[in-house]
This record gives sequence, structure tokens and C-alpha cells, in this order.
Amino acid sequence: MKRGRVVAVLVGGVFCLAVMSLYRMLELMQGVERDRGGGTPVGQVEEDLSRLQLKIDRLERLLVDNNRLVARLRDSLLVRESPEGRGGANISSDSAHNRVGLPPGCLKVKEIKDGADGVQLLDVYDLLPFDNPDGGAWKQGFQISYRGDEWAEQPLELFLVPHSHNDPGWLKTFDGYYQDQTRHILDNMLVKLGEDNRRKMIWAEISYFSKWWSDIDDQKKALVRRLVETGQLELVTGGWVMADEANSHYFALLDQLMEGHQWLQTHLGVKPSSGWAIDPFGHSPSMTYLLKGAGLSNMLIQRVHYSVKKHFARQQTLEFLWRQSWDSSSRSDITCHMMPFYSYDVPHTCGPNPSVCCQFDFHRLPGGRVFCPWRIPPQPITEQNIKERALLLLDQYRQKSRLFRSPVLLVPLGDDFRYVESKEWDAQFSNYQKLFDYFDQHPELHIKARFGTLSDYFAALHRRLDAAGTTLPTLRGDFFTYADRDDHYWSGYFTSRPFYKRLDRTLESTLRATEILYTLTLADIRRFHDDSRLVEGFPAREHYQRLTEGRRSLGLFQHHDAVTGTARDPVVIDYGTRLFRAILNLRQVLLSSAHWLLLLDKSQYHKDQSKPFLQMDEVISAQDALPQKTTLTLDDEPRSLIVFNPTEQLRATVINLVVDSPDARVVDAETGRPIAAQMSAVWVEPSKVSAEAFQLTFVAELPPLSLTVYHVIKAPDGSTPRARYIIHRHGNPPTVHSEHFQVSQLEGTDVSTPLSLSNKHLQIWSSPETGLLQKLRLQSGLVRQVQVQFLWYGTRTSGDRSGAYLFLPGGEGPQVYSSSEPPLVRVTRGPIFSDITSCFPHFTHTVRLYHLDGHAGKSIEISNTVDIRSETNRELVMRLISDVASSNRFYTDLNGFQMQQRRTLEKLPLQANFYPMTSSSFLQDSTSRLSLLSAQSQAVASLRPGELELVLDRRLQQDDNRGLGQGVTDNKLTASLYHLLLEDRRGGAKEVGGASVEHLSLLAHLASLSLSHPPITMVAPGDGQLPKLRPFQPLRSSLPCDLHLLNLRTLEHPQEAGSPSQEVALLLHRKGFDCSSAPDPLPACSWSDEEEVNLDDLFSPLRFRSLRRSGLTLLRDHDQPDSAHQVQRVAPLRPMEISAFRVEIE
Repeated sequence: MKRGRVVAVLVGGVFCLAVMSLYRMLELMQGVERDRGGGTPVGQVEEDLSRLQLKIDRLERLLVDNNRLVARLRDSLLVRESPEGRGGANISSDSAHNRVGLPPGCLKVKEIKDGADGVQLLDVYDLLPFDNPDGGAWKQGFQISYRGDEWAEQPLELFLVPHSHNDPGWLKTFDGYYQDQTRHILDNMLVKLGEDNRRKMIWAEISYFSKWWSDIDDQKKALVRRLVETGQLELVTGGWVMADEANSHYFALLDQLMEGHQWLQTHLGVKPSSGWAIDPFGHSPSMTYLLKGAGLSNMLIQRVHYSVKKHFARQQTLEFLWRQSWDSSSRSDITCHMMPFYSYDVPHTCGPNPSVCCQFDFHRLPGGRVFCPWRIPPQPITEQNIKERALLLLDQYRQKSRLFRSPVLLVPLGDDFRYVESKEWDAQFSNYQKLFDYFDQHPELHIKARFGTLSDYFAALHRRLDAAGTTLPTLRGDFFTYADRDDHYWSGYFTSRPFYKRLDRTLESTLRATEILYTLTLADIRRFHDDSRLVEGFPAREHYQRLTEGRRSLGLFQHHDAVTGTARDPVVIDYGTRLFRAILNLRQVLLSSAHWLLLLDKSQYHKDQSKPFLQMDEVISAQDALPQKTTLTLDDEPRSLIVFNPTEQLRATVINLVVDSPDARVVDAETGRPIAAQMSAVWVEPSKVSAEAFQLTFVAELPPLSLTVYHVIKAPDGSTPRARYIIHRHGNPPTVHSEHFQVSQLEGTDVSTPLSLSNKHLQIWSSPETGLLQKLRLQSGLVRQVQVQFLWYGTRTSGDRSGAYLFLPGGEGPQVYSSSEPPLVRVTRGPIFSDITSCFPHFTHTVRLYHLDGHAGKSIEISNTVDIRSETNRELVMRLISDVASSNRFYTDLNGFQMQQRRTLEKLPLQANFYPMTSSSFLQDSTSRLSLLSAQSQAVASLRPGELELVLDRRLQQDDNRGLGQGVTDNKLTASLYHLLLEDRRGGAKEVGGASVEHLSLLAHLASLSLSHPPITMVAPGDGQLPKLRPFQPLRSSLPCDLHLLNLRTLEHPQEAGSPSQEVALLLHRKGFDCSSAPDPLPACSWSDEEEVNLDDLFSPLRFRSLRRSGLTLLRDHDQPDSAHQVQRVAPLRPMEISAFRVEIE
């Protein structure tokens, strides 16, 4: 009772404080309004009404936040009063967080256990010797035997699946391939499939198919539709590209899948049912989750480590149900077929002996341009040789069939850019048809063979499995890191062309922000006009086409030779130019949308693109240039600055501007409240300060999805707090002249004393010689050694060497980075941020602390600017060396969607222990966790306990013999950005043996969100009279901490191509977060263990006119009934799951 009264008093006090704060704010606002005065009576009324609405919204937000605080205190109390809460297994009495209960809704560590038939890939890796004995004809496998009567009861049912693998860019550009090959393949397909209805074909890349579709006439389009309807042509996967699965972020993976599926729905009215991924270099379960969520039920993969393939073939587990590691149910299961042999070409698909299979690739008949390297050419099938040829081929089919559990066999027939010429179609189809006819005429051979599609095969497979009562084994895990032969591990491409991997994520965040703002603008325009019509002035259709181009440019770059960095130099430039143009076009949409939403008087909106009302505060001058801040000219008139928060969370974030004055002040334009700021130097060289430009930094409090207006004004000399600097170079002190900043040097004993920075949450120590991080201490008292070190990897001196795909380091291993003279070290101390910058010849490295009260100040920002263009055959690595007792285990993310346990194995070569890291990695022991969150994808390894190393850039002079025909020498000045987060773990956070599922902490999720989706800063012109602007706040409060607004994407009008509809794809991802640490201080958002969420409450005051749950790619066939008749729209949102809704916003 006593405790209950204390809580009641505490809650009442918080509420009273909130209300008093609100009234004080109203008083301030009224004072500001009185000071401003003026305005026409009508304008004044509109402005007053608008302000009143904003104040009411604020009051409602405060009440909602107050209710959430009450709920959180209650939850905390309940947890503390529960038996577990009294020093039980989940709460450590000596933990800094023992005053905060177990976060509701968090996911405890669990060991993965499936039935006897379950396969865990981590255990397979522990089990395999990774030796490479010669298997005979099947070099990486084993001899396969059969008696001959195995098919007497159930004949072998064979599906030969013709395909042509069309890379949307690799050795040629996307357009180059289309003109030279792809259009001819598709033209011939129409003719040749039409000649015989027994012929079949599958096609995967919608980027090419849609381009061809726009080139053909209506008669040909009708033929295509007929081929699709009759099942002769199957569109497989249906993505814009066959995406990479290592470097791509799940937003982009889903976006390119949606772009392809929406195109197919509009133009062909079909939905894909089977996935086809024959060329991505390793496979991720994140992709399988998206495929299953998009309505696919089957899939096929090819590039898997040869030792794993061999093991699966021996166990007859090449077909399995691929299940998500975190899913205890079978909801996420998808049937997966793994191709057993070396490649997807004809020599490696009919059976285990490539020299025999090559004889049945009739494109290689004598006299053509392509031949069999085994020197036994194919023969045209004649009456004289058909028996011998049929039996030779049947033997291969039977051997391959022995690797599977059912008598249904899949044999692909194709290769890269096949079926360009009509004679190849004739050679393949006519010769195989003769063989199939022969099989039909000889029932004693017990084989039924025909051309088929992927769906034909899987339908027969499931039919046979059901009839026999056979179930497939379940599998959990991923298929990285891929090796195709010997010790040739494909871990190089996890980092190759890092400049473009970073540009990819810039486009991704720009696209998402623009989608959301554009959608909210259309809803606002419709509300403003009180009908479904769009305002004439706003270029909705033109903007929608810019959005579509942005989606397609991002989608194209997810191709497995694009984001991977494995295309030729001219092709990389073509991709880069597409990314660059897309960013510029999307910025136009973003600025135009923000312009509309900010205007108090909408009649003042103008769409003149030659004189945009708003401009970005930074410019990208070329496809291979880093963004540069534009210098704002300040005077006594306020410059309006608009900051868009693209996240669903209220955030305190640091905004950086470059201005032409050493003194400036920032005020909140709505309230007139001054904002804390810091003025810092702009360094044009390591020891040279700009005299014309200055960095202005301030802390912005940004409501979710809001546009907030600030005024920046020139201030009196010396009025803005300035950063102070220490410049040091060991043994050779530099001289620095600055008129506006205090710059000092280390002297006396300070020269050998560690440099130290601290904020309210943590303290760091760095080496005075190098400036590199050495140690970290949390406010709780937890201390960890965390040393930053840079290293070089070379490559082998003979034989195969590193290239775009492969990482083949030299035998000497990594060499510690050294330079001829010590680095220049620059220490910045200021009220908003402090940092230590180390300037080395090949990179500039900065470690920064932000002086922020909330959780945003708890991580360390690490940034690198790398330039290795002077080097030959070298790779630059950043290594973190800590005393976290992590053993041989560490965790990396898969596509930013989920975490995967990794084990560093001594039996594997060094390069095999590198894994893809799209956005996060962590090490942990029983008391602490060290998480590294990144704004770009790269390779990561933990070669020794407590260590993490990341490959920052690679420059390699030679080809690695995987078809590219060149090295990687087009390096750029490249930026990389990270947040480093050290957290206490509860004493009860137990290590689980075996393969365990772990998740990022809530704090790591929030830090990763802010890293991936930085605020977007826009400036209004500094001349002339500005129209009245008001901040835009579409949401009353933050979404729950663990709920991510993945997208709010306007869908295309079904009848008007290229125009927006009123329908919107609302995509929500509920993230799974770890139980072993609770954020302290508590963030502004809430969380709960309730699986059902009221969407009306969540998005208030936005209202949904209609809302239907759908599949992840919003195909109409997957829509559930509209929930408009429900009083409250409550939807289940389970942890880790992505949910998609088709909505109309009122």
C-alpha cells in the first residue's frame, strides 16, 4: 500500500509539472506573438487558429506521454515485486540497471532446438572437417551409385527448366546488355515458345522485362499474357533484380521486390510463387523471410560452400524447410532447393559428371563459338545415336536423383545470357524433345521427362512428398561465407567499392524520407481541398515519377554485381550516376513536399523548380564526390532553417551547419526560445583553419516525422560558445594560426598523459601519440579496454590473389599501420560535442562524444575518411581490441534485419572467418556488451576473443579469375561512420550453449535508427519576404521504441500509369530487442509486451479511411478484408515481424 501511494504521488507530481510547463510555454508563445504583431486580420485569424491547434496537439502529446510514464512505472513496479524481480535470474543486484525492470516485450536469449531432423548451420560448420579430397568425376563430391531398380515403383519425374541469367550490369552496363543481348532473348522467346506448347521458360529480372515490355506492341503483349496464362512462361522471384544478400539492407531488398511485384500485378496480373537465386554469392535467411512474406512458398539457391553442399548431398538434405532462427513456429518456413553442384551452367546441372553433361548443352555443338572444355563435344540427336545418348544422359539424371529424398528431379538448362539467337533455341529444344520422346517410348527406363518451370517442379515435389508421407528437414542459419573451390572465400566483395556501398545507403535513407513526406503531403492536400482531388499547383504526378525512378535506381543497385562492387569500372560509373541522379531528383520531391506542408497559407505555394523555395544545406557535386556543406550567409535578418526528422521517434539530435560568421544564434522559430549552440573551426587542412567558414552546431529536439523551423541569425562578436583546441604531433609540434579560436599545444607531462574526454554517460581515454582510443568507462563504473588500431592486409605473392570477389591475404597476415611521421592529433572541446581527430597519411579518424542528456549521448561516434589511392595490393582495416571475454563467438547482422551468431574457427583459413556486416556487430560476455553500429556495409571478423575488425577499403591490381577481367583500382575518397556502444549486462544474462538467438539492445536499435536515418536539413532563401511558415507534426507522440516505420509508400494508380493513387503501403517492423540491458535514462518512447497494437492510437491524429493487412509487396490477392467496420483497428505485430497494410489516409 505504502509503495502504491508513493507511485501515485510521483505520477501526480509528474503530471502537474507537465501541465505547468505547458502553461509556461503558452505564456512565452503569447509574448513572442505580441512582440511580432502585425499581419492582416484574416491572416492573423488563420495563424491564431493554427497556433491554437498546435498547442492543443502539444497538450494531447503531453497527456499521452504522461499516461505512458504511468504505465512504465507500473510495469517497473510489477517486475520488481515479482519473484524474479527480487534478485532472481533476470536482475543483477549489482547491475546499474537493477532499478529498471526487465523491459516489457524484450526477447530472452534462447537456444535453438529443432526435432531430430532439424539442421543448424552453425553445428554443421563445427562438424565439417573442411578438407577437399578429390571426389572423381564430381570433383568436390563423391561417387554416386544406384542399383537400377529404384524407380520401378515410382518412375523418375524429370523437369528440364530452360533459363537465361541476365545480369542487370556486370561486364556491360544495364543498357548495353539490353541492346546487345536481352531484348533478342525475349524477342526470340515469344516466337520459339509459341511454336510448341510443350516448351517452357523461366525469367527472373523484372528490370529487364519491364524495359522490353515498354518496347513491344500490344499484339506481342497479348502473346506474353497468353504464355504466362498457359504456364509456358513463369516469372520467378519477381524482384527488380536478383539481389545480393550480403550487403543489401532489408529496406532495399523489400523495396526492389515490391517494385517488381507491383509491376507484374499491373501489367500481367500475376504473382510469383517461386524464388530463383542462382548467382548471389551466399544466401541470407532475411531474403527468405521477405519472399515468404511476399507470398512465395518455394525457392532455389545455388552458391553455397562446396563442403556444405557435399554434406547436404550425403545426408539427402538438399531440400529443406528454411526457418528463421528466431521463429519458434513454422510460420516463416519456406521450401528451399539447393543445387548440388559447382555452377548453374549446363555442365554442372544434369548430373555429377560435367564432361558428360557438357555433351548435352546443344549450344556447344561443333562449329559454334562456345565449346566444351572437357574436349568431348555434343552430338546432334539422330536415330542412329539416340539410344546411346539417352542412356548416357539417363545415368546422370539417376545419379543426381540419388541425392534427393523424392523421385522428382529438377535440371536447369541455361547459363549467362543464353538463347540470344534463334538457332540456340532450336538446338536445345529440338534435341531434348527427341530424347524425351525416346524416354516416353521406352517405359522400361522408368522416366517421365519434360520441359518445365520452377512451379511445375515444386508442385510435383509436394505431390510426391505428400503421397509418401515424407517431410523435409528444417534448417536454420545462413550460407555465408561462400567458397566455390579450394580456399577461395568470397569475403572480399563484402567491402569492395566501399564508396558506392555508402552512397547506396544515402539513397536508401533519402528515398524512405521522401516517400514518407510525399505521402503525408498528398494526404494534407486532399484534406485541404476536402476531396480526393489533388491541388493543381503541386506537381504530384511529376514527383511520383521521380519517386519511381528513385525506387528503380535503388532496386537496380541491389543486383549481385552492383552493391557488391564486382562490376567493371564503366559499369560502376553508370550505377553511380544513376544513384546520384536519383538522390538529386528525390531531393526535389522532398523540398517541394516540405514547402507545401510548412506553408500557413497554401495559396502561396509555387512549383517553379528553377527557383525552389527551399534548398538542401549540402550539395553532392558528382557521382563520385562526398557531400559538402554549403556556407550560409548570415546577417541581422533571420535565415529560416527547416529540419526534417525521418524517424518515428522524438529525438534530440545534433545539427551541423557551415556559416560565414564566427558568431550566430539559433532560435526555435515557433516559440522564440534560444537553442544551445557551439561554434567550431572548419579545417581546410589538418593544421589550417578556414578564415571564411565556421561550423555552427546546435541541439534540435525533433518530434517524430516532423518538420521543425529554426531561425539562424548573425550574433554579436564573442557571444557564441566556441570550441577550444589542442593540436599535437609527437616530436614535431605544428603551428596553427586562428583569429577566432583558442588553439594550444600539449606541454610538459601532458605530452605523455592519455587524452581524455567525457560527458554525462561515459569517459574515454586516447593515446597522446596517435589520438586513437584506448579505454572506456561508463557512468555505472564499468571499465573496458577498447583500443583502436589500423592494419594493412596484403595479398599472396604467387598463384591466385585477392580481387573484387576474393579475399586471399598474404601469408604474413595483417601488418600494423605505420607512417613515416607521427599523426597530427587535434582535440576539440565544446559544450555540444568534443572529439579527438587523428590525421594519418591514408585516413583521418575521429572519435566524438556528444554532450546530450538522453540516450543519444551514450554512444561514441567514430568516423573515418579513407584514401588509399597511392597503394598497391593493400586493404586497410580498423580493429577494435577489447577485454570483453567473448571467446570465439561474435554476432553480425544479416541485412539490418536480424542478428546471427558467428564462430571463429581455427580450422578455417583467415579469410573464411570474415562475414558481411550490413549495419551492426557485437561482442559480449556475462557483464558487458560492446556493439558497433555502422552506416554502411563492410566485412567484419573477430579473429581473437574481444576483437572486432572491419575492412575499410581494398585496392587490388589484378583479376581474381571469376570473370570480371580486372582488379579494383577505382578507389575514391571514402567516408565511413559508426557508433560504438558499451553496455552493462544484467548478472542474470546467461550464455546459452550451442546456437543461440540474440538481438540488439533497445539502445542499439535506437542508435542504429539515428545512424541510418539522419535528420535532413533544408534552408530557405536569405533574401526577400518569407511567407509564414509553421512547423509540421503529423504524429502526437513517438511510436513504441521497438516499432519501426519501415515505409509509407504511395502506390501507383491502377488506371493511370505513372500517377499516385490514394492507397499507401504502410510497412511496420517490430524489432526484437535484448533483455539483458535496459536503457537508462529511459527514452521518450514506450514499449510493451502486448502483441496487438491499436493502429489508430499509434498514428493519431492521422486517420485511416480504410486499412487492410496485406502481403509484404502489397499484391491485391494477399489483401485481407478492410477493418473499417471495426471500432478500433487492432493488429497483431509480433517481435521481429514486418507487417504490411494497404491504407488510405483521411
